[in-house]
Amino acid sequence: MNKRSSWALPYFIFLVLFVVLPLLLIIVYALQDGSGRFTLSNLGKFFTDRDSLSTFALSLEVAIENTLLCILIGYPAAYILADKQLNRSAVTVVLFILPMWINALMRTLATAELFTMAGVHLGKGTLLFGMCYDYLPFMIYPIYNQLNKMDKSYAEAAQDLGATPGEVFRKVTLPLSMPGVWSGVMMVFMPTVSTFAIAEFLTNNKIKLFGTIIQENINNSMWNYGAALSLVMLVIIAITTVLQKEDADES
Repeated sequence: MNKRSSWALPYFIFLVLFVVLPLLLIIVYALQDGSGRFTLSNLGKFFTDRDSLSTFALSLEVAIENTLLCILIGYPAAYILADKQLNRSAVTVVLFILPMWINALMRTLATAELFTMAGVHLGKGTLLFGMCYDYLPFMIYPIYNQLNKMDKSYAEAAQDLGATPGEVFRKVTLPLSMPGVWSGVMMVFMPTVSTFAIAEFLTNNKIKLFGTIIQENINNSMWNYGAALSLVMLVIIAITTVLQKEDADES
């Protein structure tokens, strides 16, 4: 126990029990039928089932729209928070953190109740509003952290060479902040695709996302097909993570 590596043992055990083992179970269930025999029919069913494919396409559409909304709102907010001339108080940063102290499900229920009280029809518009409200902090803080730790001498050097404020932002600040943007995209896009509670409460279950059909299959004891759908999500997450890492290495 005197070795530093020994202190990593609890984390290793946690990693095996709650990360590696569940992932292996998903793969095993996805590649088995109800009798426990090996099969690829579960994965094949996803690519031939029109309902699953249309739900997946709708989930991607909602996720793209929500991610773009979060970028459009979150980047200016993060820029203001990171700029010492525009934001001189740490209280402003805390105000953006406050919503995250409240349970996401409670925030969603409260948002749905406000729409109901205002007589607003629950649909895709309310869904995007709730998604943006819930996931916006996850876009702001990676960008804020990237902008906050950025070496300000690059921007000063560009100004000394005659660059306008717009050129400084476009050619210096924006490219250097892209790792934070990509991290925010990852933290917003994938949870949006796989969520089900927000869509259920903010649309009265009129709009089903990919996470909803996974939940429905698991609740109906269709473990194998539900695991296959989860495996599809894991593959997408793995691909996007690799692409993000390659883009970050190149930049």
